[in-house]
Amino acid sequence: MAWDEWEHLKSEAAERRSTQMRLNQLPAEGGGSGRDLVARQDDLGAVGHDAYILYDELNKGADIAAAGANKDGAGSTMQAAATLKSHGFQTGSALETTVSVWTSQLKSVLQACAHISNHLDYSKKRHSEDDAQIAAVVRGRDGSAMPVSQLNEYFK
Repeated sequence: MAWDEWEHLKSEAAERRSTQMRLNQLPAEGGGSGRDLVARQDDLGAVGHDAYILYDELNKGADIAAAGANKDGAGSTMQAAATLKSHGFQTGSALETTVSVWTSQLKSVLQACAHISNHLDYSKKRHSEDDAQIAAVVRGRDGSAMPVSQLNEYFK
């Protein structure tokens, strides 16, 4: 008896789940714009440009080691650290460590921004070159570009 009840509950749950799930889809006859897949590289360029801007802004404004540099090249924060240390304050050493760690981290972030910017600029250029090469190689009998939908037929 318990087994029959369990099977009945499972079938009811399956029925409820099937009536609740609905998928949004295109009509069976196709729909869409009728165009082939178009991939634009604008997103890559935009992210690469933003990474370059971030690099430039950080490079200008976040370098506390060189800010307010004196004739010896020591920034105002390092000058303050040296003054504190000369008067026996342990805060001077801590401030030097802070500037050292900050500078190290800043260099890492700057390198990452430069890498992202350069890589995305390269990727954008390379993908454009690849698209042009593929378009030159894959042509129909009449010399026109072969649509992706026709290329797909070769893989069936």
